[in-house]
Amino acid sequence: MAERAAARLHLSGLCFFLQLLTIVLFATFVRYSPESSNLCSTEPRCSQRDPSPTLGYPRFRDAHLRALLGFGFLLAFLSRYGVGSVAGSLLIVAFTIQWAILAQGLFYFSQNSKIYVSTQSMVSADFCTAAILISTGAVLGRVNPIQMLLMALLEVPLFACNEYILRSILGVSDSGGSLTIHTFGAYFGLTVSRALHQPHEDKRKEQQDVGHGPDVFAVVGTICLWIFWPSFASATTAHDSAEPWAVLNLYFSLAASTLATFILSPILYEEGTLQVAQLQDATLASTAVMGMAGEMLSTPFGALTAGFLASQLSLLSSRFLSPILRSRLKTEDTCGVHNVHGLPGILGTFLGTLLAALATADVFGDRLQLVFPLVADGSRTTAEQAQWQLCGLVVTLLLAALGGGLTGALLRTKVLRSPPERNELESKALREVDEDGCDHGTSSEERRTIA
Repeated sequence: MAERAAARLHLSGLCFFLQLLTIVLFATFVRYSPESSNLCSTEPRCSQRDPSPTLGYPRFRDAHLRALLGFGFLLAFLSRYGVGSVAGSLLIVAFTIQWAILAQGLFYFSQNSKIYVSTQSMVSADFCTAAILISTGAVLGRVNPIQMLLMALLEVPLFACNEYILRSILGVSDSGGSLTIHTFGAYFGLTVSRALHQPHEDKRKEQQDVGHGPDVFAVVGTICLWIFWPSFASATTAHDSAEPWAVLNLYFSLAASTLATFILSPILYEEGTLQVAQLQDATLASTAVMGMAGEMLSTPFGALTAGFLASQLSLLSSRFLSPILRSRLKTEDTCGVHNVHGLPGILGTFLGTLLAALATADVFGDRLQLVFPLVADGSRTTAEQAQWQLCGLVVTLLLAALGGGLTGALLRTKVLRSPPERNELESKALREVDEDGCDHGTSSEERRTIA
């Protein structure tokens, strides 16, 4: 009991410090954007065709609901940590949104030493939150809440830096985040997981158990992704013909990816019964592959093909690559982010690179200026744009690996690392308890041990 109390005090102290820090920084630098000022013209996600703050609210609402409900419930993966993972998601979302406003503001929203925010900047913060939640999925159940917060604290500025390099310096088109969200978040988290590996770590089998509660959470999360992700993926596109392309292409991709799961899953898995986890993986894989190409594909069959390939790639990777990742590379991937975000994100980048090489005014019309402005004004050829799209993948992987390695090394220090028993106690600080103080996720024997 004393160790649980100490864990809660440590978490409480860190949350107090981070909240106080953000309040001071907000008071010093952050202001609301005046309606009469054109303050977001330098920010790639900010649309000049949406000048009114109220018009941007539906996009912010859908993006935020996707972060809270979609990813929040999908992270309820382990029966032992199911409820705690949802609480952990809320903890990460609450902190990351505030921290992302500050980190991204240094690159996009700064004028006169101030950071001006609007609903569009909140959408950008939600994009950042999605990447952090993906990274968290790779280490879920293996880090304590303090480590989760510190991981977000370090990852958010690096996410903002990577996003700025890709969009503002390299001119990469990635409105839905195949690179900036899925690929970066997945490989940052995987690198952290690799750095946290301990040769003699106790691999308790019960951590991999999935109960009925988490299944229900996963179903709700998957449905929320179907409802809100098309709006989320098109949140940074222009309010004209570009937006329907992004929305419709993602819906076609979702449908093909989900159906394709029923094709390969019975072949790869002996039980023959489709698991809820496989459906949610198919949903996420299709969103990852369409992040870059969503506003580029000019035909529905291309979206169907991309969704089909993403689902097959995710299933094959889960069946054959995950064991290699765990046994040979010593990298635990709790929620399978490599299968549903990393590889599909890379596939989406290759697809976006191909479409960039084939982009012409005859196909895109006036939309060419919106999707590839440097190609439209003659600053680049389509071949050069394709090269820069591919270069963005290299930059993203390098920053994710470097940042994840350094973050993992920090989290592994003796001061922050907890032994397995204490780590479990610290995780219980975010879980529900009965009126008699018993934890819902523990057995009667565990309760007696804790007491």
